[in-house]
Amino acid sequence: MWRLRRAAVACEVCQALVKHSCGVKGSLPLQKLHLVSRSISHLHHPTLKLQRPQIRTSFQPLSSLTNLPLRKLKLSPAKYAYQPRRHFWPARLAARLLKLRYIVLGSAVGGGYTAKKTFDQWKDMIPDLSDYKWIVPDIVWEIDDYIDFEKIRDALPNSEDLTKLMPDFDRIVESLSLLKDFFTTGSPGETAFRATDHGPESDKLYRKVSDKEKIDQLQEELLRTQLKYQRILERLEKENKELRKLVLQKDDKGIHHRKLKKSLIDMYSEVLDVLSDYDASYNTQDHLPRVVVVGDQSAGKTSVLEMIAQARIFPRGSGEMMTRSPVKVTLSEGPHHVALFKDSSREFDLTKEEDLAALRHEIEIRMRKNVKDGATVSPETISLNVKGPGLQRMVLVDLPGVINTVTSGMAPDTKETIFSISKAYMQNPNAIILCIQDGSVDAERSIVTDLVSQMDPHGRRTIFVLTKVDLAEKNVASPSRIQQIIEGKLFPMKALGYFAVVTGKGNSSESIEAIKEYEEEFFQNSKLLKTSMLKAHQVTTRNLSLAVSDCFWKMVRESVEQQADSFKATRFNLETEWKNNYPRLRELDRNELFEKAKNEILDEVISLSQVTPKHWEEILQQSLWERVSTHVIENIYLPAAQTMNSGTFNTTVDIKLKQWTDKQLPNKAVEVAWETLQDEFSRFMTEPKGKEHDDIFDKLKEAVREESIKRHKWNDFAEDSLRVIQHNALEDRSISDKQQWDAAIYFMEEALQARLKDTESTLENMIGPDWKKRWLYWKNRTQEQCVHNETKNELEKMLKCNEEHPAYLASDEITTVRKNLESRGVEVDPSLIKDTWHQVYRRHFLKAALSHCNLCRRGFYYYQRHFVDSELECNDVVLFWRIQRMLAITANTLRQQLTNTEVRRLEKNVKEVLEDFAEDGEKKLKLLTGKRVQLAEDLKKVREIQEKLDAFIEALHQEK
Repeated sequence: MWRLRRAAVACEVCQALVKHSCGVKGSLPLQKLHLVSRSISHLHHPTLKLQRPQIRTSFQPLSSLTNLPLRKLKLSPAKYAYQPRRHFWPARLAARLLKLRYIVLGSAVGGGYTAKKTFDQWKDMIPDLSDYKWIVPDIVWEIDDYIDFEKIRDALPNSEDLTKLMPDFDRIVESLSLLKDFFTTGSPGETAFRATDHGPESDKLYRKVSDKEKIDQLQEELLRTQLKYQRILERLEKENKELRKLVLQKDDKGIHHRKLKKSLIDMYSEVLDVLSDYDASYNTQDHLPRVVVVGDQSAGKTSVLEMIAQARIFPRGSGEMMTRSPVKVTLSEGPHHVALFKDSSREFDLTKEEDLAALRHEIEIRMRKNVKDGATVSPETISLNVKGPGLQRMVLVDLPGVINTVTSGMAPDTKETIFSISKAYMQNPNAIILCIQDGSVDAERSIVTDLVSQMDPHGRRTIFVLTKVDLAEKNVASPSRIQQIIEGKLFPMKALGYFAVVTGKGNSSESIEAIKEYEEEFFQNSKLLKTSMLKAHQVTTRNLSLAVSDCFWKMVRESVEQQADSFKATRFNLETEWKNNYPRLRELDRNELFEKAKNEILDEVISLSQVTPKHWEEILQQSLWERVSTHVIENIYLPAAQTMNSGTFNTTVDIKLKQWTDKQLPNKAVEVAWETLQDEFSRFMTEPKGKEHDDIFDKLKEAVREESIKRHKWNDFAEDSLRVIQHNALEDRSISDKQQWDAAIYFMEEALQARLKDTESTLENMIGPDWKKRWLYWKNRTQEQCVHNETKNELEKMLKCNEEHPAYLASDEITTVRKNLESRGVEVDPSLIKDTWHQVYRRHFLKAALSHCNLCRRGFYYYQRHFVDSELECNDVVLFWRIQRMLAITANTLRQQLTNTEVRRLEKNVKEVLEDFAEDGEKKLKLLTGKRVQLAEDLKKVREIQEKLDAFIEALHQEK
């Protein structure tokens, strides 16, 4: 009887707990009840039915939803049906105390599990501060030397003593049960009746509570719990971000002169940069992971990337294609939010609007510089590093947007070029494809999804992102369509994950913080999240950033060692090929070869300054005479020599020399000097150096020579000073000694003999071969040559009759010659007679001049007496002495200008050209070519890639 009474009481307590558990949705399971209640068989009370209501809800794990402001949610109180029963206050007191115990124990267990999960998540996010142990004072690490922790531990009570101090909950429950039995009056049957008579009615009323209301209550409470923990995570994240920023700033200031190790992501980015320089077309099977951002034009790719980078770093345009070449963005942590290019040391502060504007302008300039030859897009990559506190570490490549049609102003092959660039990046089996789809337009208009499906048909490395969800929810009539897009049901494309983001209100001047606030506010009030069409972990760009970063590093860890082994094999093959083809040569790449050629060119320029003055003057004088000899003979000497007396000769010579000096001679002299300098420079640059000569430098040296000469310009004041010197030299007629007189005669003879030889050659070509050549070499004269020969013979007869004949034929003499030739059956034209006479008389005059020159060898005595009482006049010798002296003085002056000024200026120009070529990679690639150069280039790049990969793998293992 007593046992039956105790069972009824226990069952009534259990039933009270089930009905009055505030804040717990549904009945408590039997396993959660008191030990006494579980040990008693409920079969003694067939009318008591404690059944847990079957509530099915899609409970999702706690997401990392960021920065969603806590919204006050009012949980509607649960409605319980009226249960007509009576309770004494001791029984209600006991039930409430027992309920409090279970609530405390349940909260402790649930709270402990939640706290452990949160701690594990944040433990992975907290950086490894082992490198910053130096920040903590040494006394902290040595504190155990000053404090005896063993004594303190012994003095504290142990766990058993603490357990004894805790109350015995089992005894308390038992006492309360006895107290309830004591206050319960009436027979046991009455008690049992009261405990069981309302069972069926109670269950019926309990089931009246709608399942839908309970599901709504559970969802509301779940959302409220998520928001609560989200606020806690946000606070912890902010504290962690400030702590990391403080640590990085202290280390950045150089405390204890300690330097941070290069971050993993920076090391990995350097590997990708070297690979990009090695082969941008992926012919080397570059399978290292990177995040490839693809999407239709104006789908929001750039906005998503800016949200991940937390800065508006890309140029923008309304409907215009702005991304014209791939942009590789390396995200890493740092004390300050800055950006810098791979090939520049300038840092752009992303917290300042003027630096942001300058960065966008620089990116636009680089894009337009990469686009060449009338193209619209370029495959050349722009490498950009973005650092800042709290940024997720990864490497993203922003590609030009995929277009459907080519508009005006674009190159005809723009569409195909964009497709080829996108495929080149996406065909990498380890590339993570971030597919961006505009949610505000019809999904059927998307082009990029088909392309992504071709590259990744199973969706093993694709993450789908739906942008502009706010516009989609506003414009789309059926919200379930957005859910279908997110779940990939409207596309043939599969993906690892699906995300929905908001990239602002469409205003390009919006800040990142404003966009974040707008995005959080939208998803807080969005029906898509409330109705579970979207999960909490599928929204906001922060969740997207975390997911992409996790996927990126997972892919890196899985593939980087395999790629390192692949490059080791490539290196071995290249080294073997080099040893077989060039066993005695060093492995010099293009830059090293350029430096070697640069040193050789500079040495040759220095050798140019070591040319002796005598050599300069000799080549200058000879070159200048070759340039002016025709003018001197034809325009000065011959007209003056045909005069009747010495006075007229000297007057004619003086007039013509002055005209020549004022107008042509200085300019001709400078041209001769400049050409001489070029010839000497070219001789030093091109002459073989024996066994040490390397013909691989020939094209480079020739290009440097041409560009240096093109840039060089002779000093403008040189002609003015040279004109005065030449005029004074030609005015002098005084020959001081016999040696100068003989030198002038020798110079005159050489000049006249050279002219006579040229004249005889011209005359021979005019009249044809003589009888000796005709008989020995079987040559014949043409009809025209025969006419010229007959004319020449007739003119020579006339010269024999009058050896002092003037230079020109009279008209009656031309008629006489023509009639004489006609009498012999030779028809001639008067112009033919004049042409033939010119060469015949020229030869006759030069021979007479040479004969007169020979007579003047003994004329120096008469010259000193000014040819008084002498029939010998040697004014032509004086003329050639004046010319010779002018040439010597001019050569000396030009030599001084060369050695003192022009050689140094040329050397400066050569250095400038070499510096320009050193910065121009295309020039070096064009001028230093060949299998040897390319093999050395490949070998160096592969070695560099392998070394960087090995260092990265070692750092990756250390981080683990």
